[in-house]
Amino acid sequence: MGQLAAFGGDGGFTRAAARLHLAQPGLSAQIRQLEKELGQPLLDRSHRSVTLTETGRAVLPYARAALAAADAVRETVDAYTGLLRGRVRLGLVSGAMGHAFDIASFLADFHEAHPALEIALTEDSSDRMQAALLAGELDVALLGPTEEATPPGLSFETVIDVPLAVLAAAGDPLFEGADGTSVPLAGLRDRALICLPRGTGVRAALERACGRAGFRPRVAFEAAAPHVLVQLAARGLGIAVLPGGEVHRGEDAAGSAAGGPALRSLTIAEPAIRARIALAWSSGGPASPAAKVLLDSLGRRLRESL
Repeated sequence: MGQLAAFGGDGGFTRAAARLHLAQPGLSAQIRQLEKELGQPLLDRSHRSVTLTETGRAVLPYARAALAAADAVRETVDAYTGLLRGRVRLGLVSGAMGHAFDIASFLADFHEAHPALEIALTEDSSDRMQAALLAGELDVALLGPTEEATPPGLSFETVIDVPLAVLAAAGDPLFEGADGTSVPLAGLRDRALICLPRGTGVRAALERACGRAGFRPRVAFEAAAPHVLVQLAARGLGIAVLPGGEVHRGEDAAGSAAGGPALRSLTIAEPAIRARIALAWSSGGPASPAAKVLLDSLGRRLRESL
């Protein structure tokens, strides 16, 4: 039946043979054998272009279903025997994990365990990756949710949930009158801020909170890499807004640099703002056994390391 399904209704042995990776004479012989078994002609060969007969057109949907079922059986058997083939697409938000998770080590270990599987890694903004997941262009993504509720059609598993904090040069006026650990969100009004780009979860959370507080954040500089935001803050160009973990790493890096500028951090309070990183996939489930294994493996590694 797969041989008939390869025609796709457009005729032509050459094109159908290419779909099945067969030589044209071999495909022709297989279809003649199928016609003999069924007792009915499936292809009309009386013209220059080979077309489906009426019987062939009636059988075609069943042939396609049989071919899809055979592919699913093959993929399922491969998954159960540990042999994964094909291609799985993983999205990673720009600067999302920083130093918190070693994505390169995970991919190297996963490739060693499943050498026949091709992994396509894409780095992009969270909102574009959410759209790509819904469109079936990505299988799994690590992203910063840009909305408070999970978008319809997607499933999220939160792997990082930390408060947003600010980082600035130690002499910045922001620290005057601060209680030592936090600063009210209103203290950022009209200040030059340094933040991740639009389309990231951190930026969306900041803009949403500022809007509720009655002002628009004045973002003077933006960059996708957290360490660049730290460097800009260290040069006195503004106040960096980052997840708490990244802020503390920035302080440590500045403190360990010989002659480096002193940096201080405060958690944003009144109200507190949370920054999240989530593992995301289509709510209908991964599209293939390979994507499911990648999702399970990545989720397990994240839970173990974070």
